[in-house]
Amino acid sequence: MALTPSTMLPLGTVAPDFKLPDTTGKIISLADFKDKAALLVIFMCNHCPYVVHIRAGLSQLARDYAAKNASIVGISSNDAKNYPADSPAKMKEEVKSAGYIFPYLYDETQAVAKAYRAACTPDIFLFDKDRKLVYRGQFDASRPGNNTPVTGKDLRAALDDVLAGKAVSEYQTASIGCNIKWKAGNEPDYF
Repeated sequence: MALTPSTMLPLGTVAPDFKLPDTTGKIISLADFKDKAALLVIFMCNHCPYVVHIRAGLSQLARDYAAKNASIVGISSNDAKNYPADSPAKMKEEVKSAGYIFPYLYDETQAVAKAYRAACTPDIFLFDKDRKLVYRGQFDASRPGNNTPVTGKDLRAALDDVLAGKAVSEYQTASIGCNIKWKAGNEPDYF
């Protein structure tokens, strides 16, 4: 496991488009969320201890914001051939086991991860109604082993600001986690 921070994509970046299959095979695209005031895109996977650490909190966050004009989408871009725990079949099991109520998409080519300059799991991107990036950072200050409770405090504050039409604080702490498991020869040039 290589501890990797988010690349901190510049605020104001327009959400890159995507069209990816979810765990049922349905194709989900950025346009499917056009009527929402906020869109949260989380690059994640099944096996990363940092994602596993926040999984219950992430599931709760999705339930808490489901009726608040916000959408969430999870994307796994890991190389499933070399990391079979992150295969689409295992993703389907993870959705059920974790209680995720949001689409969990598979980025087999890793092109979407590169478009977002995603680096780690979890790598969190929050976009406003115009699909401009307003938050990219940590879920909260909790990490495996640091005994800080998982609350989603940082992300919840940003979501609340977006939904209230307020500016999100530009003071943001990078997310940190396992590196995305790139296919051999497909590593991005932004590190």
